[in-house]
Amino acid sequence: MSRIPSIAFLIVGVILLVFGLNAADSVSSEVSNALTGAPTNKSIWLIVLGAVGILAGGAGLAFGRKP
Repeated sequence: MSRIPSIAFLIVGVILLVFGLNAADSVSSEVSNALTGAPTNKSIWLIVLGAVGILAGGAGLAFGRKP
């Protein structure tokens, strides 16, 4: 993987992770956590996809093609 897509995956991963953590602290997630014992599906998916994006971008930068 070249550097530009790797950097894009890394940036998008960080953005998704931040949105996921903010969604986990929202009122609806707090209510869902109080009633069901788990945060909302939206916050879980955003955190998971953010972590995957960060890992993919980091791996692409670490093990990608060298110029």
